[in-house]
Amino acid sequence: MQAERETMGAKPPLRVLLANPRGFCAGVERAIETVERALAQHGAPVYVRHEIVHNARVCDALRAKGAVFVEDLAEVPAGSVVIFSAHGVPRRVEEEAAAAHHAIIDATCPLVAKVHGGARRYQAEGRTVILIGHRGHVEVEGTLGQVDTPLTVVASAADVAALEMPADTPVAYVTQTTLSVTDTQGIIEAIRTRFPDTVGPETRDICYATQNRQQAVREIAEEVDLVLVVGARNSSNSNRLVEIAEDEGVPARLVPAATDFDPAWLEGSATVGITAGASAPQVIVDELLERLAEHRALTVEAQKGVRENITFKLPREIDGRDRARRLAV
Repeated sequence: MQAERETMGAKPPLRVLLANPRGFCAGVERAIETVERALAQHGAPVYVRHEIVHNARVCDALRAKGAVFVEDLAEVPAGSVVIFSAHGVPRRVEEEAAAAHHAIIDATCPLVAKVHGGARRYQAEGRTVILIGHRGHVEVEGTLGQVDTPLTVVASAADVAALEMPADTPVAYVTQTTLSVTDTQGIIEAIRTRFPDTVGPETRDICYATQNRQQAVREIAEEVDLVLVVGARNSSNSNRLVEIAEDEGVPARLVPAATDFDPAWLEGSATVGITAGASAPQVIVDELLERLAEHRALTVEAQKGVRENITFKLPREIDGRDRARRLAV
């Protein structure tokens, strides 16, 4: 029957539910605008240590305008304009940049910077600081390099149970910002149970964007047969959205670009949910909808969700005299 309808030109229907909020968060918008303004003020090239955000579409658009992304400052000519990515950097990178007489613009997300400050404050109080996060993630590596003494990294309650520390150790915890309250609550409970003298940030200090996007996926998962998550393969928060949909019992696929979409994924689906990680631009969502429309007759509905009105001030190194044009990706 489906083959007959397609032969006749009629496309089978598909209801699409768009998660809200989705896509760019305030920290990502701030980071992109920082590079845009730096290019407008200083001209090309402007060097960015690590991808400014984890999305190839965004980085390619900035690269075309003169941004140069590097992993090692040894690649950067002395005296250049250097931007630190939204994920933050270790102190050694700051010192290396200063020694090379670079003009430094720090685009570290304010919420990440808050984690750095909290870890240093807890250490100054004489506490052993536990960082809840994934070792190897660029944000975690930056946080580890922002403190005077080593942090203990845990990613699960089992990691907490394996810690070789006395139960009366004064402990504090901080968290990777791409984890939500739900992601961390079991680990925090394990820390507090194992170490009664534990302090940590309040729930409101958890990244609002991560929490909101995860909750939106949980809500649409109740109504859909498949969840498509727009986001890069190296985006921690995008991959977590896929995991959350699957935890809710719904198949999910990561879609870095609309061209990665496979029509076979739609087999057996009457309703599909679409969301996007915090570093994924809306234009990719729009292109994915166009791809879906090639195969199905779409009815698109937007979830009400949480309205986000948070903004962050630009880095102090950006003087704001020449407002850059909004990034077109």
